[in-house]
Amino acid sequence: MPIVRAAAAGVLAAALVLTATACGGGSAPGGGSDSSPGTLTYWASNQGTSLENDRQVLEPELRKFEQQTGIKVKLEVVPWSDLLNRILAAAGSGQGPDVLNIGNTWSASLQATGALRPFDAATLARTGGKERFLPAALASAGAAGQDPAAVPLYSMAYGLYWNRKLFAEAGIDRAPATWEELVADGKKLTTGGRYGLAVEGGNISENVHHAFTLAKQHGADFFDPSGRPAFDSPGAVAAVKQYVDLLGTERIAAAGNAEYANNQSVTDFATGKAAMLLWQAAGANLKSHGMAAEDYGVAPVPVPAGATGERATTSMVAGINLAVFGATRNTEGALKFVTFMTGTEEQTVLNKAYGTIPPVVDAQRDPAFATPELGTLAAVLGQSARPLPQVPAESQFEALVGTAVKNLLASAAAGKAVTEDGVRSELTRAQQQMPAN
Repeated sequence: MPIVRAAAAGVLAAALVLTATACGGGSAPGGGSDSSPGTLTYWASNQGTSLENDRQVLEPELRKFEQQTGIKVKLEVVPWSDLLNRILAAAGSGQGPDVLNIGNTWSASLQATGALRPFDAATLARTGGKERFLPAALASAGAAGQDPAAVPLYSMAYGLYWNRKLFAEAGIDRAPATWEELVADGKKLTTGGRYGLAVEGGNISENVHHAFTLAKQHGADFFDPSGRPAFDSPGAVAAVKQYVDLLGTERIAAAGNAEYANNQSVTDFATGKAAMLLWQAAGANLKSHGMAAEDYGVAPVPVPAGATGERATTSMVAGINLAVFGATRNTEGALKFVTFMTGTEEQTVLNKAYGTIPPVVDAQRDPAFATPELGTLAAVLGQSARPLPQVPAESQFEALVGTAVKNLLASAAAGKAVTEDGVRSELTRAQQQMPAN
């Protein structure tokens, strides 16, 4: 069993406030206590339209694995609202599953606990080697210079979804490519109770994802090269203010969006209450709301005019990673399961079911991933997406900066002026709450 370092455990205590979106109850003993060579316990994140939908997708695949290996997999689908807390409790107690899904942005934070089995070169070779995975996805599997703490399972990226009919009615024939164009189009589209853009302002994960992308576009990071927080740098302040201003100063997003936290912005877009949406792999969700694929287009998130290099970042690297719990008593079975789940055939099946992008390059060749939506998002993932900071305190960064943005959006929604000094003050307060190490 790995030792949970005290410093790392203290750092992660603050992460209990984080509520994730994209990757319940008390934890039953899993791999750390009652696992056997013939069984595995698997905690899967909620990827589908419901927990039951995930079971419908996964259970036939788990039976396929059992037929191939003789190993039975006990499945538990864990809601995103509970997943990180469950993982942290397992990391502290040593009682958890054999294999688990993690949000890829948590990789470095969970890696710091020592609770996940590292994927060194020999272990990665069992899955076919690191060359099988999209580099951007593998870069979001742990801190730089260390063996990955997990391997990519499902990949996603943000895109700008736009309503073709509403754009045509407003005399606009294409998606905006720059932020100046997005604001101008948004104002034309904001009319008669409809808004140009929907945002999910009460969702701290969505907030921090957009703040990160915009900070990159402003030439800033939320951490300096030594890993120290730099939340209130001029570029970070400008990025957060720009995002908040979409609801405040520019008024192209509804004031009520400041409270959205449960995919309401997707619903607003699907039902025509908003003409644009910044989201990751929204197609399956939009379909569930009755919106046909031909009704919308997908383009990269706008960038500043003339932006190149990292200033042309259009998304964080979104996705789900697959990890092996370090305390498992069935390491061999767990690694066989990881190899199965990351195999080309299984990657094709699972990512088709969830409308996500396979991080295994060979699986991307399937025509199912060449749709206009997924083709655009795959290009973003491969060319203009960057991983969130892979530092031990990443979970706290998400919680604190995402909450700061939430607070600022709430102020804007209440009609209060959100100034540069106000943004800087909120981000400074967030930085002061970061752990010392």
